[in-house]
Amino acid sequence: MSLAEIRETSFEETAGFGGQGAVGDYIALLKPRVMSLVIFTALVGVLIAPGSLHPVLAAVAVLCIAVGAGASGALNMWYDADIDRVMSRTRSRPIPAGRIEPGEALAFGLTLSAFSVAVLGLAVNWLAAGLLAFTIFFYAVVYTMWLKRATPHNIVIGGAAGAFPPMIGWAAVTGTVTLESVVLFLIIFMWTPPHFWALSLFKRGDYEAARIPMLPVVAGEDVTRTQILAYSVALAPIGVLPAVLGFASLVYGIAATVLGIAFVFYALQVYRRREGEAARKAAVGLFSFSLLYLFLIFSLLLGDTLVPAVIGAIWA
Repeated sequence: MSLAEIRETSFEETAGFGGQGAVGDYIALLKPRVMSLVIFTALVGVLIAPGSLHPVLAAVAVLCIAVGAGASGALNMWYDADIDRVMSRTRSRPIPAGRIEPGEALAFGLTLSAFSVAVLGLAVNWLAAGLLAFTIFFYAVVYTMWLKRATPHNIVIGGAAGAFPPMIGWAAVTGTVTLESVVLFLIIFMWTPPHFWALSLFKRGDYEAARIPMLPVVAGEDVTRTQILAYSVALAPIGVLPAVLGFASLVYGIAATVLGIAFVFYALQVYRRREGEAARKAAVGLFSFSLLYLFLIFSLLLGDTLVPAVIGAIWA
């Protein structure tokens, strides 16, 4: 079924199958896999920020950031239901599968958005709440409703939404936005394009069917491979900046350097292998390693804070 035919099928025609969503369907609206990354990076932002926040308030801050991210996911699924029905990896989502009506998803997303921002502002501080509100707006409106269907640079600009959580966590503790929190933002911001372009290389058919102007569809796979390599090369030194700026240790700096070199190595494989199964495996390899890279970078940052604290507590 083509995208045009999908769009001719109104939401009213499928409404009869909606309204029966189970708890698991509403959880699926929150994009739990994406939420898990948001929770982790936000938690790192909270724990490595200078100063202190009561553990209960810290938990509230991370929970609000997670709920705000989930709300963004629900709003994204509400708006993208037409293209989700076309793409193989998304057609089983609750709305295109008919288990939840679009209006229910919209109300769910808006309610969670308002709740997360209000609670974060009242319980912690309004700078963090304002950043969370902007993040939700940026992802749901600027990226989902505009950039995603308008430009092959959608993921470059739209990636900012996924880069804000550690900055919000930092602001929750300090009440400010500092250079350190901007560096945390930049690491995720520069990581996002090669991560998603690698995915778009081996899922190109889905994006073509849905008429989403991802870079491989619009500019071709060779241009995409060049851009992946360029962003990977730029990401490598940015990942080392926490050590250069003094808010991470030499151990972190060495590990981040090794991880950055490995990232560039995987990107080079994508750049060199352009035909057949070898090309697909290279793209899948980079996509998988990129997830590990981000997890390890933020784990190392967290370890820099927790390990000395644990050692100090033991020797105290």
